Amino acid sequence: MLPVEDSDPISLLARVLGGRPRDCDAAKVILSTEGLGGLARLSVQELARCHKLTQPQARRLEAAFGLGRWVERDRLKPRPHLGRPEAVYRLLAPELRGVQQESFHALFLDPRHRLRSRQVVSLGTLTSSLVHPREVFAPALRRGAAALIVAHNHPSGDPQPSSEDEAVTRRLLEVGRLVGVPLLDHVVLGQGRWVSLRETMGF
Repeated sequence: MLPVEDSDPISLLARVLGGRPRDCDAAKVILSTEGLGGLARLSVQELARCHKLTQPQARRLEAAFGLGRWVERDRLKPRPHLGRPEAVYRLLAPELRGVQQESFHALFLDPRHRLRSRQVVSLGTLTSSLVHPREVFAPALRRGAAALIVAHNHPSGDPQPSSEDEAVTRRLLEVGRLVGVPLLDHVVLGQGRWVSLRETMGF
């Protein structure tokens, strides 16, 4: 199998084809004939017929180019700016409306406080959602977040923070300072309302 760290187009194409030494030779021929742009436009049938690929190889190649197109679409989508708690509410409320279980979300931000990525950290019960700082900051560090916001829902519809919500926030604030990924806010979502712990706790 070709080394994973190889990242030039020939090596990547060879890995899609199977990763064997002869696949590297085939990749060189295909790229010299079609180029990446031309190759991306070929159907499975054309890949198999014109370049003597097996059906599984041709399907894997078609899937790789298809996935690349989705990555590009996702990259070009405008990323929401989450500098205010209202923006966090607008982002999460549609998917959390009516959900009868607490879920705790980490929103990983770039230096301009735009959403880079997000993750559901934990699923709790109707009354509690236990969160360990490791579950929040490990993915934040892996994804290169400049800052983060956390949020969770109260299925009761009342977004008033509990003492546990405040305790979790204090722990995350402390760890964020230590690892250099500041916690900007903790937003609690209720029915048509939200509360910002940044505002209520004054951090």
